[in-house]
Amino acid sequence: MDERNNTELVKQAYERFRSGDIPGLLALCADDIEWELDRHEDVPFTGKRRGKDQVAEFFSTLDESQHPLSFEPHEYIAQGDKVVALGHAAWSVKCTDRVFESDWAEIFTIRDGKIARFREFADTATGVAAYRTR
Repeated sequence: MDERNNTELVKQAYERFRSGDIPGLLALCADDIEWELDRHEDVPFTGKRRGKDQVAEFFSTLDESQHPLSFEPHEYIAQGDKVVALGHAAWSVKCTDRVFESDWAEIFTIRDGKIARFREFADTATGVAAYRTR
């Protein structure tokens, strides 16, 4: 796929996420997808996952843990098989009733027309603080 098609694939994934169509989002992913967010013991959905079943579990845990107040990708940068999305999100943590927000950068690697790798970078300190119960 070319960079334009890769960017459109990532945009489709975001639309499916925002509409709650997780099976549709997973259909855009390679069977052996790698999914990674920095690991933090207080935040239950963080860490590394591999394969669609583990990524589905990520979305289930995310939904059980926090509620989206806003999630907006603002910019896409594509080169070769990579698409970087830059955006901003605000979340409400269900177990603490705290709100946090952060700018983020998410890197997608595309292989054979599917998302093969996802890596997120965000302000983890604000998220961890919102989850901390002690």
